[in-house]
Amino acid sequence: MTHSSPENLGEVTSFKLFDPNEGTVVRQPPGEGAGYWVGAPGAMYDEDSQTFYLTYRLRRPRGVLPDRGAETRIAQSSDGVEFEDIWSGHKETLDSTSIERNALTQLPNGDWALYISYVDPADKRWRIDLVISDNPAKFDLDGRRPLLTAADIDAEGVKDPFVFHKEGRLHMIASYATAGNSSADELHGTFDAYNTGLIKSRTGLATSSDGTTWEWEGEILGPSESGWDCYCARIGTAWQENGNWVALYDGSADVSENYEERVGLAIGPDLFNLKSVSPEGPIMVQPNASGALRYFDVVQVGGKRYIYYETARADGSHDLRVWITE
Repeated sequence: MTHSSPENLGEVTSFKLFDPNEGTVVRQPPGEGAGYWVGAPGAMYDEDSQTFYLTYRLRRPRGVLPDRGAETRIAQSSDGVEFEDIWSGHKETLDSTSIERNALTQLPNGDWALYISYVDPADKRWRIDLVISDNPAKFDLDGRRPLLTAADIDAEGVKDPFVFHKEGRLHMIASYATAGNSSADELHGTFDAYNTGLIKSRTGLATSSDGTTWEWEGEILGPSESGWDCYCARIGTAWQENGNWVALYDGSADVSENYEERVGLAIGPDLFNLKSVSPEGPIMVQPNASGALRYFDVVQVGGKRYIYYETARADGSHDLRVWITE
């Protein structure tokens, strides 16, 4: 089912609302019930090989080993629907409690880059590292290098990168957490500041000329003052059309909805002037269980739009789906 459409939506974007349960299941969760998730997709299309690539993570409930974000994978496809796994990485290699959303892209020099977000074992804050390979099936997490840490941007965590190329530069949209006067133990004692209720989950931007060295540019979308998205406003994907930038973002009202966010829409003339056009509620509603509908990514290929997302099933688990539209 869909929420009431923002006024004049069709005048600024060709994105059309759809029933999330009509999407094709790309990956099934690793178990039944709340806390079993597959998703956090990051999608791209390689024109040279005419191949879709999809990064995603597997998660089990806390206490069900290997729990939380235990594994991340890369899959490839010729049609954007039927995917074959070609690589996997595990949190044990990172000495981390959890892995979250990652991003895959090809660098200007031809190398492949995997931007991986995980909980830093040193300070318990989310961070983003870079792994480089000449083949998307051959990444070695032992060869990762620091890219963006919470300390780098004076935040309490940074994760969930979305990377795209624009006008000769690379851009990274990422979630980051800010907090007031809480102690480090209060914020990071459970290895996830986002799940404490003591932070605000915001979206920021970093840019790079080569994909290896990045400059943090600051916030591009923050939570609202009140309402359904006043705790979290995390952009999952963005694209440009009709002279505007269009972004799909995950929103939540408070920490009780952390991990179960719903989707909103923001539009602006540039990335630093995005405004939510869904202040009254999410633009689409998932009636199952928690209503989770999150981590959208969009790839446009051959006149079609492939929309990947994570959503709740009737039993409370999450699966990964794609909706294809002209």
